[in-house]
Amino acid sequence: MRKAGGSFLALGLFTLAALLLSVGLGSVSLSPGSILTALLGGGDEGTRALVLGLRLPRVTLAFLTGAALSAGGTVMQSALENPLASPFGLGVSAGAGLGASAVMVLGVSGALGAVALPAAGFAGGLGTVLLALALARAFDARLSGVTVVLTGMVLSLFFSAILDLMAAMNPDYAQRIGLWQMGSFAAKGWQGVWVLLPVLLLCLGVFLSRARELDLLSFGDEQAQTMGLDPRRARRFFIALVAVLTGAAVAFSGIIGFVDLVAPHVARRLFGASHRRTLPAAALLGGSFMVLCDLASRTLAAPREIPVGAVTALLGAPFFMLIFFKRKGAAGC
Repeated sequence: MRKAGGSFLALGLFTLAALLLSVGLGSVSLSPGSILTALLGGGDEGTRALVLGLRLPRVTLAFLTGAALSAGGTVMQSALENPLASPFGLGVSAGAGLGASAVMVLGVSGALGAVALPAAGFAGGLGTVLLALALARAFDARLSGVTVVLTGMVLSLFFSAILDLMAAMNPDYAQRIGLWQMGSFAAKGWQGVWVLLPVLLLCLGVFLSRARELDLLSFGDEQAQTMGLDPRRARRFFIALVAVLTGAAVAFSGIIGFVDLVAPHVARRLFGASHRRTLPAAALLGGSFMVLCDLASRTLAAPREIPVGAVTALLGAPFFMLIFFKRKGAAGC
């Protein structure tokens, strides 16, 4: 317990450092003292506008998005007993992208106005998971993890193909669709924060309250049934809740991958298999990783921005392969 407490303290300090670094660095560098003064309402008007109006909402949304995706990935991997399972692979991101792109191309906004794009993204992501579950149940009444993952992968590839077709047939919107597919936190205000924050807190609260069920699912269906848990019903519940969480996350930022794969593995290595420790650790790790990736996306090629999804893929893909093959090598021994 003492070791876990020390690890969480170190992780909390790392998260705080990542947030301060990301708010402070940019075209105009700010010291931690200047940031604190602006947060308290002091300092000059330009600094307050930069911190409170531009950088802080962007950094906060990046952190919440990374935390949501990582928590969803942790739950998905346990619920499906698959280290490669993730909301991204299940088709949530592709479905959200398809919904958002349809709004762009069709120009459908109506009474929703500026909320139309994230609303369509959320609906598309949630609808994709419900479709994946329905198809998986049609092929496998037990709703095994392998069937769900394969169904989600097929839907993800299918929707990605439709996205490419939409971009090719609508060249005027190709750039916007492409940016959505690669993810970005540019020009994001507080609106996304106020939507995503309560969804993340609610879903994390539910996950933690049912952490024992996630622990049992990670041991396999037979063990779960022995302990009185219906694995199919529990799996369906957790996947649906992950879809809500992921849909809310990608609705404002676009499609971002690999965070939901890497952070859960690192969290388990550092904090063990118990979901009461792994879930909050994965959320903090994923949020910090996303904040640093967003910092890199807006500073490495300044004044131009690199899509944050490209940064997470460049950093996350080799890191995940290293973790995966080390696990495989250890299993082979």
